[in-house]
Order: sequence, then C-alpha cells, then structure tokens
Amino acid sequence: MKWLKKILPRSSFSQTVMLIGSLLLINQLVSYLSVATYFIQPTYQQINQLIARQVKLLFVDGVDVGREHLTMVDALNAKVRGDGMKIYNQKQARAAGIEQTTYYGFLSSQMSEHLGGKAEVRIAQGDDFEIWIRPPQAPSIWIKVPLTGFNEYDLSPLTLYLMVIGALSVAGGWWFARQQNRPLKRLQKAAILVSMGDYPKPLPLNGSTEIVEVTNAFNQMSHSMKQLEQDRALLMAGISHDLRTPLTRIRLASEMMVEEDEYLKDGIVHDIEDMDAIINQFIAYIRQDQESTREQEQINYLIQDVVQAESNREGKIEVELATCPDIPMQGIAIKRILSNLVENAFRYGQGWVKLSSHFDGKRVGFSVEDNGPGIPEDQIPELFQPFTQGDIARGSVGSGLGLAIIKRIVDRHQGEVILTNRAEGGLHAQVWLPLS
Repeated sequence: MKWLKKILPRSSFSQTVMLIGSLLLINQLVSYLSVATYFIQPTYQQINQLIARQVKLLFVDGVDVGREHLTMVDALNAKVRGDGMKIYNQKQARAAGIEQTTYYGFLSSQMSEHLGGKAEVRIAQGDDFEIWIRPPQAPSIWIKVPLTGFNEYDLSPLTLYLMVIGALSVAGGWWFARQQNRPLKRLQKAAILVSMGDYPKPLPLNGSTEIVEVTNAFNQMSHSMKQLEQDRALLMAGISHDLRTPLTRIRLASEMMVEEDEYLKDGIVHDIEDMDAIINQFIAYIRQDQESTREQEQINYLIQDVVQAESNREGKIEVELATCPDIPMQGIAIKRILSNLVENAFRYGQGWVKLSSHFDGKRVGFSVEDNGPGIPEDQIPELFQPFTQGDIARGSVGSGLGLAIIKRIVDRHQGEVILTNRAEGGLHAQVWLPLS
C-alpha cells in the first residue's frame, strides 16, 4: 500500500484532474462497448446471416460434377460466377492466404446454426475485408466472400470520434480543475509573502463559495496583521524618538560638566552611546530591512567594504575570499549582518576576527569567526529569538536584538544562518544565501 500512496497524486489539483479523467475514461469505455454491442455486433450478425443464406443456395439444388466441371470446386465456382464469391480447395486456400486469417468463434457458432452443421468462419482484414467460410456440406472446401466497401478502416470514424470526445472531455476537466485550484494557489503564494513580512493587496474573491470565504478570512487576517505591525512600528519609533530627546539633553549637560567631574562625564557618555545603539537596533528590527530592493551584488565587495570600515579597530582582521558569483540581495541589509557579526566578534573575542566567503555550487556564503569564549551549545538555538541575551554567557549585556535582526534579514533572503563553536575556541557564524 505504501507504493500505491507514492504513485497517487497528493495535490488537490492533480487529484481532481485524475478523478475527472478516470470518470471520463470509464464513460468512453462504456460508450465504446455499448456501440460495439448494440451497433457493430448486430451488423456483423446480419452480414453473417446473409452470407449463410448465399452458402445455402449453393447446395440447395445439389452440385452437378460432370465433364464440364471436373471437381466440386469448379462446379461451385461456375454457380457463383459474377457474384464475387470464390471457392477454394485446401491447397488453393492456403495459397490464397487462409492461414493469415483470424478465426471468430461467435460467428462460427452462428454460421453453424444457420447451415445446420459445424461451420468455421475466418476473417481477413487487409486492403480488402474478406470472410472465409468452411461449410458443413463440404468440409474440404473454403468459400471466400469479399465485402466491397467494408473493411477495418470503416470503423475509424467512430474510433476517432470517441478519441476526440475523450480528449476534449479530459481537457475540459483539466481546465475546470485548474480554475477551481487557481484561487488556492494564489492564496498559498500570498500566505508565503505574509510569513516573510510582506503584505499583499487583498486577494480577489472568486471561485467556489468555500474558497471565497477562506479568501475573505485571509484578507481580514492579513489586514489585521499589517495594521498590528504598523501600530507596533509606530509605537516603537515614537518611543525611540522620545527617548533620544532626553538623551540629547543629558549629553549636552555632560559636556558642560567641570573637569573635576570628568570621570562621571565619561561614564555618562558611554551609557548614552550604549542606549543610542540599543535604540538603533530597535529601529532596525522594526524596519525588517524592507526599504531596499534586491540587486545583483558581489559578496566579496561587501566584505571588503566592512573590513575597510572596521580597520581602525584595535585587533587583527583576517580575510579569506573565495571566487563567488553575483547573487540578488539587499546590499545594505547584508552589510548590516556583516557589521553586526564583526561587532560581536570584537566585543566578545580577544582581538582576532576572520571573515571568509564561500561558494558550494548552489549557495554563496560568508562567515565571521572570533577567538572568544564561545557560547554553550544548548543556548545557541535560542539566540535568534528577540531579546534573548546570549551576551550574558560571554560576559556582557545588550538589547538581545542583534542576532534576531540577522535572522530576519537572512530569512527574507531565503537563506540560512548557522552558529557553531570553534574547536580552537570562539564562535563561528556562517550565513548561506541562495543563488536566486
């Protein structure tokens, strides 16, 4: 049964097409058998009956074999001259092709009833349609009856008609099933877009009643989610904006502090910078990097830009670039990933960071490594959740949004991000992006 489940179609569209096609095929077979039983078979029976009457007439007055007709075959041929029938003995019948004919049991039985003895009927279907009869009155002879204008190709219009009707029916069933499943396909694509953070326009309400109801419910859900996302973004943006105003005043006030309070000033400025960075992460998380379109970019160029921007840091940056093709991406968003990973590597490492690019034939990737303490394996799966601070394990604090932002950007590119601990110590962050 398992192999049967693998063969049978699973999608609603293919199941509908298969159902309609099977029903139409059964209908065509029944129609063909009905036509053969009630039209073609009676026609053969009528022809068989007429031929039996002709054969009876040959023997009704007996067969006169005299000097003029040396054998029964000659005498019978003399009787049917001009009628199209021809009589053969066994040797002549084999030479005329009796062995290439097809035996028909049903017609033989019917002919036996008509002629009053055991008869045999064979049919040759070649260029000419010929019926061969071995009558009970003379079992040593064969009578050939050609049917002019009646051959196997005379049935082709019926066969062609049934084939055309069947093809049109299957095509109509396929079109019907496609029309029924088109709204579902559109709904599937829209659901994928919503799961990626894009909110499409309301879907048209067409199709069956059930599909219209599902589509209408999806439109309402999509609108509610979009409105909720907008409200959240507005709320967070307002909070971030309102926080920056007092932070700016505190920064200005700290600048006017006297030299004796310089140690306090440095602490305040550092705290303000940390809070400003956290606010920027909030805004980046809310935006979800939807502001830019995808263009063909070279990952090695982005890595080089980030390395140049981070060159003033204390520490060592190693770069190992592979030959990679251009891929469609949001360049600004990918640079943000690189910057965040490098920032984390310097924050938690011991002054050594390595950036690499990779290409495995199907995907383009890049990785950032550090030589810090790493992260416990059981905490890695949870680090991509917003406000989850893996920083505590590595001796620092933060907003808990850095890796969540990275995960969102990678998901929007249909990519994959992997975190593992290096055997030498430290964290290895790797990102893979598809070619298309």
